[in-house]
Amino acid sequence: MKKSIKLLGITALTLALFTACTPEKKAEEKTKEKPKEELTLYVVRHGKTMLNTTDRVQGWSDAVLTPEGEKVVSAAGKGMKDIEFQNAYSSDSGRAMQTANLILKENQTSSKLDLQTDPGLREFNFGTYEGDLNHTMWNDIAKDQGVTPEEFMKNMTPESFANSVAKIDKEKNKDGKNWPAEDFKTITDRLTKSIDSIVEKEMKADGNGNVLVVSHGLSISALLDTLFDDFKMPEGGLKNASVSVIKVKDGKYTLESVNDTSYIEKGKSEK
Repeated sequence: MKKSIKLLGITALTLALFTACTPEKKAEEKTKEKPKEELTLYVVRHGKTMLNTTDRVQGWSDAVLTPEGEKVVSAAGKGMKDIEFQNAYSSDSGRAMQTANLILKENQTSSKLDLQTDPGLREFNFGTYEGDLNHTMWNDIAKDQGVTPEEFMKNMTPESFANSVAKIDKEKNKDGKNWPAEDFKTITDRLTKSIDSIVEKEMKADGNGNVLVVSHGLSISALLDTLFDDFKMPEGGLKNASVSVIKVKDGKYTLESVNDTSYIEKGKSEK
């Protein structure tokens, strides 16, 4: 009798252990895990491209990084090599994807990550100005705003820039054959939607909370301008491969740094 009771006890214990370890049970326990309390977004501007060097308007149009652009991005990647990323995102523009993959390649723990692309992280669409000379667009905007090109460049904000381009492009693109230039609201709506989506997803994901996001100079500036009242766009814009850091905690965004090139310098100093 005692032997039968002992066997029943062993059987019950085995079943309990088996049930506790089933994939279904593990999945159930995982869904009960609490979201992270904090995320750190490393937001990087892409490296210098061929169209940057020829001073051409480059929004939704695209170009590859120059050899020097690749070197600077790789240096930034070396400078960030000790940061373990749980995931990496970029716009679907080739220059942003190329930049993100070069940074991941240099990373000691995140080189195997699959880059995720999101069209919501693209640069402004400049409509009929795409591929034109920058100074042509800047002169037209300055004229539209009633200031000199120098005054426009000194006091430029992402909002005034985008809205002026959208206004002028609307007059130039009357046949509707091109994608229209985006106004500030259209741009910031898609950018904030993408960032909010990344934050929601990564708060629930495995990892240490560090996320790489590669986007574009004016788009990053527009995003920061929308999220933070005290943000002021650096004169001359964000530098290629610069890093801006955003902390996210309790649903609140905090700007830790802007246009930081120290990772590039750190990477260059390494042999």
